[in-house]
Amino acid sequence: MASLQSSCTAVTTKSNHRISPFSAKPSQLLINARRSHHVTVSCNGGGDQKPSSVDRRDMLLGLGGLYGAANLLSDQKAQANPIKPPEFKSCGATSTHDFATGDPLDVNCCPPISDDIREYKLPPVHKKRVRPAAHKLSHEYAAKYAEALRRMRELDKTDPSDPRGFTQQANIHCAYCNGAHDQAGFPGVDISVHYSWIFFPFHRWYLYFYERILGSLIDDPTFALPFWNWDNPKGMQLPKIFDDPNSALYDANRNQDHRPPAVANLTLGSDATDPVQIISNNLSAMYNEMIGGVASATDFMGQPYREGDPVPPVPYGGTSERGSHIGIHAWVGDPRNKYREDLGNFYSAGKDPAFYSHHANVDRMWTIWRNIKTDYSKDITDPDYLNSSFLFYDENKRLVTVKSRDCLDYKRMGYEYEKIDTPWMNYRPPKKAAKVKIEDISKGAKKGEGVFPLTLKNTVRVLVPVPAQGKDNQVLVVENIEADSTKLVKFDVYVNDEDEEPENVDKAEYAGTFAQLPHRVHSKKRGGNLRLSLKELYENIDVGDDDAVVVTIVPRYGGEDVTIGGVKIIPAAK
Repeated sequence: MASLQSSCTAVTTKSNHRISPFSAKPSQLLINARRSHHVTVSCNGGGDQKPSSVDRRDMLLGLGGLYGAANLLSDQKAQANPIKPPEFKSCGATSTHDFATGDPLDVNCCPPISDDIREYKLPPVHKKRVRPAAHKLSHEYAAKYAEALRRMRELDKTDPSDPRGFTQQANIHCAYCNGAHDQAGFPGVDISVHYSWIFFPFHRWYLYFYERILGSLIDDPTFALPFWNWDNPKGMQLPKIFDDPNSALYDANRNQDHRPPAVANLTLGSDATDPVQIISNNLSAMYNEMIGGVASATDFMGQPYREGDPVPPVPYGGTSERGSHIGIHAWVGDPRNKYREDLGNFYSAGKDPAFYSHHANVDRMWTIWRNIKTDYSKDITDPDYLNSSFLFYDENKRLVTVKSRDCLDYKRMGYEYEKIDTPWMNYRPPKKAAKVKIEDISKGAKKGEGVFPLTLKNTVRVLVPVPAQGKDNQVLVVENIEADSTKLVKFDVYVNDEDEEPENVDKAEYAGTFAQLPHRVHSKKRGGNLRLSLKELYENIDVGDDDAVVVTIVPRYGGEDVTIGGVKIIPAAK
């Protein structure tokens, strides 16, 4: 197939982007890509080739770029090392400065230091804790939760260094997500728990210890963290338990236009104001990120992330992380604050008690996805995934190390979720009544060399060749996305949409989304490829024998802060 540079046709329509509330200026890409860390890489290349010892960094660079080779490495069974716990003693201040000016922020997210680190063993389960839906809580349960959090906040005053205190608990997210820790053994290389396959395991362990600390503070081992049921219309508003200014569960740093009964907009950026349309968009987006747009375990979980790798770019996150997870963060974040604190920024997200109930529902999505019947395996057996490890303080103030493998069966951790309907499971978009004529929807396109790279200031429509082989399972790749990591950025992708400016996502042509919350790392711009499964979408729109489709990319937030290197369609990896 001819290269995209010479085969694409593009139309740029009127501007439809929104201005990001963040004001940081873009900077040059600064990635320390080469290090002399040697590992053994075993590749199934066919024939009688034997594994050889190579510099993994050199191999990545030789394959056309550090990030462009990540998927190839994972497909070829690259053997490296799992992410190790950070060294708390070397926690730095890189996360405590203004993104744009370098001026200090009023935050220090470095955790307390302890030389006594123990390997954590899950205690026996005598009675499961049942995490309830927050919008259904009784007054008694809500009061118990508020009292537990009041006592956690009280520790901030009586002993600010107590790792069980609310500020220390909030700082966990800041430290692991915002550049405070380097990877053990790799000075200058951040550790980050977002946009990769460790996203779900890390946050599951985080909530586990947070929940146990709350229970111990009120001497109630049965206490379970309520989950914000934003995937169900009955729970699609900020739970009222978080909206009482007199409660310890309250946080003033939230979008005041999104207090109850405002309907949460998971799709972030759609112009819909009608609650019925917002709910329809939400359910459609949930179906896409849980079922329709997922054709492999890494589609949902995120791409591999191993020791020595730089911070994963946003496109390497799974569908759930890039979708509803980011949507709620940004929807609640306070636009009155320069960086949309609290929930709207990774460094401050843990300061909002709603964060933990939000992530409880994110964790619940993982448990639900595991039980959806599919034709692909949901098990990631790579030892680098299973042995990824983290440090937390438990309810007894002991510093413990935990591994991803030990949290995969959440019931062994002693909790489960209240059963709630999931209406999005039956929200597959209806098939198109009639197949569109590609010659009609691509009329007026201007052919020309050098369409890419482009800054996504406007909606762009691109005519993309479709490979003849593998039409039963193909992938749309938006290549070399570079977004300013200090900005809120979001765009949606459609295939063969007849509208030049698609507004909603409850349609068969919706392929998926790119969404980035501000994230402090050593490099303000990180390149990566967004992969969107077309398997079910093709069934819905009937591509037939067409040798090309029209891909529409719609900027929702921060279009001026993201560049795209190209668009192509390829067969999915076997």
